[in-house]
Amino acid sequence: RGAFSIETMTLLILLKIKYPSRVTLIRGNHESRQITQIYGFYTECQRKYRNPNVWKYITDLFDYLPIAAIIDETMFCVHGGLSPFCQKIDQIKSIQRIREIPHEGAFADLMWSDPDGDLDGFRISPRGAGYTFGSDVVKRFLQCNGINKIYRAHQLCMEGYLILFNGTMNTVWSAPNYCYRYNNLASILEMDEYLNDFFNVF
Repeated sequence: RGAFSIETMTLLILLKIKYPSRVTLIRGNHESRQITQIYGFYTECQRKYRNPNVWKYITDLFDYLPIAAIIDETMFCVHGGLSPFCQKIDQIKSIQRIREIPHEGAFADLMWSDPDGDLDGFRISPRGAGYTFGSDVVKRFLQCNGINKIYRAHQLCMEGYLILFNGTMNTVWSAPNYCYRYNNLASILEMDEYLNDFFNVF
């Protein structure tokens, strides 16, 4: 979403090519053909290139992005959240990811789900895809997989980030003034060599 989506994606791809071991791009719910047609990326490609080829090449590339990543064996990174169908990280490795994001199942949940500080367990998400989930779900996932924290995006945070469940669930929101109307702050997460994290807010 935004007027410079092609330029942003091109820069990220170039950074990945130049620094393959230092840049990891993971897939989110907007990295799909359906969502990019609804929220402007397809139209932007048509407007700037007068044909859909660039959109097709980039959305084909989205199919190859990893679903999640692990930092230093202690931190789990995913775009959305957790799934009742995927309690172990090893189960994520078995998901057939080179395809369009489905409407349900573990793959969809990892792209669409959100934490909720006011509930326990999983509940169907009001978004129409994925689930909302509570601190007990996060605690169980961390214990099952031997990790300490989860980092994710997907959910607008007016202050640019949100820390839940005693720091075990962290949302990093990097789009300031989202959709040119929310007047929200944004952040980039910085981590030092000791794995201390800091949210750079802008």
